[in-house]
Amino acid sequence: MLSNASTPLIGVVDTAIVGRIPDPAYIAAVALGALVFTFVFWGFGFLRMGTTGLTAQALGSGDTEELVAGLGRALLIAAVVGAALVGLQWPIREIAFALLEASDRTEGLARSYFDIRIWAAPATLANYALLGWFIGLGRTDIGLVLQLVLNIVNIALDAFFVLGLGLDVRGVALGTLFAEYFAALVGLAIAVRYMRRHGAQLRFGNLLVTERLKRTLAVNRDIMIRSLALIFVFVWFMAQGARYGDVTLAANAVLMQFVSISAYFLDGLAFAAEALVGRALGARDRAGFRAAVRVSTLWAVFVALLVSSVYFVAGPWVVDALTTDPETRAAARIYLPWAALAPLAGVLAFQLDGIFIGATRSIEMRNAMLFSTAVFVLAWWLLQPWGNHGLWAALYVNYVARTFSLGWYFPALARLD
Repeated sequence: MLSNASTPLIGVVDTAIVGRIPDPAYIAAVALGALVFTFVFWGFGFLRMGTTGLTAQALGSGDTEELVAGLGRALLIAAVVGAALVGLQWPIREIAFALLEASDRTEGLARSYFDIRIWAAPATLANYALLGWFIGLGRTDIGLVLQLVLNIVNIALDAFFVLGLGLDVRGVALGTLFAEYFAALVGLAIAVRYMRRHGAQLRFGNLLVTERLKRTLAVNRDIMIRSLALIFVFVWFMAQGARYGDVTLAANAVLMQFVSISAYFLDGLAFAAEALVGRALGARDRAGFRAAVRVSTLWAVFVALLVSSVYFVAGPWVVDALTTDPETRAAARIYLPWAALAPLAGVLAFQLDGIFIGATRSIEMRNAMLFSTAVFVLAWWLLQPWGNHGLWAALYVNYVARTFSLGWYFPALARLD
């Protein structure tokens, strides 16, 4: 949870720094630019999720060689995919901004952000793999260190480039670019040291064992589809918010920082469930599986209640801290209750995600998310007469659909079938 709680600080600080500029176009531009990378990078979130589940199961079964090979495969995929994203940046940029509706000024600023940050792709994906590996090992303390290194360096560089050098959205992108590479180098150094300390060695031949490679690719393929469907929901949410103008888009961008922070808190419990469930399944420990599910879920519900309460009390103050634009502040206050209740609406969906990731039940996750995405689009279409309120309500419908669709598969998983 501590590791995850530091992650949304990037978005919060980015928003707060450009929010010092009394023009909602800057916040909107960073929101749109970050949204593109949410879609591009989180589509490869399987490098974190798949690596966690496979690592935890290898740890539970005592397979040291596969434990190390799993990280090697994930880093190899990260390098290949990251290089491909950099090479394909022009079509990615053009397609992304063709799908997003925003003012010419906002889009121009967002394109400047994109052109810089895309070069962080290899490092960003390597960080996903490293974080997933350490979580699977149960070394969330190392995960915390890596996240703090990434976020503190990013925050410091953002402040330097934007407030010191006046580089506006370009400074935000540069800060993220340098921070991602620095964190990746630190993570690789820690991983090598960990392997040496435990007498493990990465052998290239183990990375290409046919059976293991097929399983890795199958799990990652399904999780990628699932991730793209989830990202589509948030991309659609922001894109539709852009149709209501820069002020509403900026207000939604501010409030999505609330949603992001709560998601990372809840993901902390889900990550714990991933590691514990994966280890229990690797050891075929039915009692350990049940205990992991029960305890992590109870704590997640408690945290959701706590975070929502804090949002209702401190929400207006946080909005004012994130933006100085009066119109954006006023609009954000109107929709604040939706963001404040989001942790309660999504807590069970997050927990079930963690349980199924730890079990590497990627097919069920893929099918459940595709169904939930279809339900979201239908809900948005039906709720359009209510404008931005309807858009937020559709997001809640998606949370509920995710909970019930994964819940449908849970009894079979609980029997360890």
